[in-house]
Amino acid sequence: MREVKIVLKGIEDVRNFVKEVIMLEYEVDLIQGRYVVDAKSVMGIFSLDLLSPITVQIHGESCDAFLEKIRGFLVG
Repeated sequence: MREVKIVLKGIEDVRNFVKEVIMLEYEVDLIQGRYVVDAKSVMGIFSLDLLSPITVQIHGESCDAFLEKIRGFLVG
């Protein structure tokens, strides 16, 4: 498992992020405070505060290719 932080600045970012996540065979969760949502769920993502960083929890062995694809969303 690996964790990174992202920021999604709007509808287009959410759409592009989900487009990359749905291609994965493994699970990816988004965590913010006490909320955990499936990263493949657009509606779930919109239930989060998009003004604050979101923790991405990746449940896969080799996620380097995925991290490269979402590099524009990564923070800190």
